[in-house]
Amino acid sequence: MPEHAPYRDGDIVNPETRHEDSDVNVRALLWAVVIFIVFAFVTHAVLYLQFHAYAKHFRNESSQPLTMMQRPSNVPPAPRLQPFPNAKVPPNASTPLTDMADMRAAEDEALNKPGWVDKQKGIVRLPIETAKQLVVQRGLPVVNP
Repeated sequence: MPEHAPYRDGDIVNPETRHEDSDVNVRALLWAVVIFIVFAFVTHAVLYLQFHAYAKHFRNESSQPLTMMQRPSNVPPAPRLQPFPNAKVPPNASTPLTDMADMRAAEDEALNKPGWVDKQKGIVRLPIETAKQLVVQRGLPVVNP
């Protein structure tokens, strides 16, 4: 008996069976890895070239308007930037903070104070709390289809 396969006395031994050297075709496996790497490189190169071709094409294209609406005539030239809020600006200059404060003040006024929407047609704006109370008292209007 060979020395590398020690058997106990009660084991059944078939001397015709042996250890298989290998079932894996290493050459084919390495070729598959090489083909995969080459394919990945070619794919990335094509995408890189395609991206730069599209970027060059769209950089040279004149900017067409996206809608048929005319641009307002009072739009300032680019870049249209506001000054920083902590910079020393004149009191009448707008900053993002003052714009947000003005917008919130206008929204609060529209929600909490009565006013005319269209005086000729007799359409008024009610405070939100008054409007809620009226809906609770009168109920929602029912519209027949």
